[in-house]
Amino acid sequence: MLARTRLFGDLDDGTRFELAGRAVERSFQKGEFICHEGDIGDSLFVVMEGLVKVFVTSTLGDEMVLVTLLPPEVFGELSLVDGGPRSASAEAMEPTRLLVLSRPTFLVMLKEHPGLAEALLKSLGDLVRRLTEQASDLVFLDLYGRVAKLLVGLAEERGAKTEDGVVLDLPLTQTDLAGMVGGSRQSVNQILRAFDRRGYVELRGRTVVIKQPDLLRRRAGL
Repeated sequence: MLARTRLFGDLDDGTRFELAGRAVERSFQKGEFICHEGDIGDSLFVVMEGLVKVFVTSTLGDEMVLVTLLPPEVFGELSLVDGGPRSASAEAMEPTRLLVLSRPTFLVMLKEHPGLAEALLKSLGDLVRRLTEQASDLVFLDLYGRVAKLLVGLAEERGAKTEDGVVLDLPLTQTDLAGMVGGSRQSVNQILRAFDRRGYVELRGRTVVIKQPDLLRRRAGL
């Protein structure tokens, strides 16, 4: 599993085996919080099984979803650097298994294996680029464009190609989708239905079939 991650994939087998030996597995039920925004950041997580939603919450309780994570993605890297509080909350969207590596253990490993520092810097660079892109989208794309870009991204990362198109069958509600694009559930529902009428997608309950990915990409400015 560690070999499949972007953070640990370039390390040698011996280092990965040592990391695995110092990590612990934890399981979470659907809807269970893995960590809360503001918690002490003392560990890094590798998604081994399931789906994780990472999000921030306003004082009024509104959510902004930063990312959803599938195996073998990693989160919590920032806390390894400064040991500060969690900048976001994480919740299991379905039964989820995680590999957990504590900050003290990781710091010891950094001293013993300098290659880990370069891997961590690359991972943090990816995080900054993703957040920068999200901020740019909120400024430069309208809500239709952001929904189109989200659908294109989900289709490329997690879609199943079929004769009918690319099928997205994820345990995400329209409220979750709205949180990922900075809109309301009602607005996202209207946009999805508009895309359905235009033939861009086909809505089948909670399943979305991408019928015209090129038109969605154009609407997203890609």
